[in-house]
Amino acid sequence: MTSPDAPQPEPRPEPAPRPRLVFRDPFEQQTADDTDRGWGDSPGERGLDWYRSQRPPHHGEK
Repeated sequence: MTSPDAPQPEPRPEPAPRPRLVFRDPFEQQTADDTDRGWGDSPGERGLDWYRSQRPPHHGEK
């Protein structure tokens, strides 16, 4: 039995909870190279002239 004057041990703080592993589908996130800015274009820069300049050569000129 302990005496009332004896020092009491300090309560230990509870350890912080460990971070949970969260597995997400990587295809749900858009990558930087999947945007206009990732390819060096400004947003809203694509007009009819841009689409015509991107036409592959095997499609011919119309």
